[in-house]
Amino acid sequence: MKVVFLSLITGFIVGAIFKLLKLPIPAPNAFAGIMGILGIFLGAVFIEQIFKLLTK
Repeated sequence: MKVVFLSLITGFIVGAIFKLLKLPIPAPNAFAGIMGILGIFLGAVFIEQIFKLLTK
């Protein structure tokens, strides 16, 4: 849970800095960005489970 909180705080700070410097936010629109992150996570979990099955 600590890593999740630190990731959220880091993202918040980076987003604030980008906005203060009037730079475009380095992320796609909200829904597409969230779905992309979810897809990356699910893909990693899937491959991890496949490796566990194959190495038994």
